Amino acid sequence: MTPPKLTLELIPSSSWFDNLRSQLPKETWDTLRRASYRAARYRCQICGGKGPDHPVECHERWNFDHLNHVQKLEGLIALCPACHAVKHFGLACLRGEQDAAEKHLMKVNHWTRAQMLEHVAQSFATWEEYSTLEWSLDLSWLESL
Repeated sequence: MTPPKLTLELIPSSSWFDNLRSQLPKETWDTLRRASYRAARYRCQICGGKGPDHPVECHERWNFDHLNHVQKLEGLIALCPACHAVKHFGLACLRGEQDAAEKHLMKVNHWTRAQMLEHVAQSFATWEEYSTLEWSLDLSWLESL
């Protein structure tokens, strides 16, 4: 089976608000996010689309080493607002955007509703487990710039 193009990436609640943007001066974050937009030619790097109000948003890609409790930055990608809402599905739900996020997830992955619901359930199970842990932040990716 082909891996899905779009997946949920629920950040553990113990790591909320502890991200690259919160760790950098605003001008440095702005430089990095704008570079990700330009590198993607202002198109979503998952679905190829653009948003209606602004074309793309910057998304931080994280790897969670659950054995050592390390949240490691893997890089930045440009996503359309619809794909970004899926990545941050919990926030989309809080904003009343769950239905739109679910539909976009099914569309991009060519999934049935049952496949989408299974992925959402698995993602929330992982989130619950990871949210019980305290994570250290590894931003060594920035040294490669």
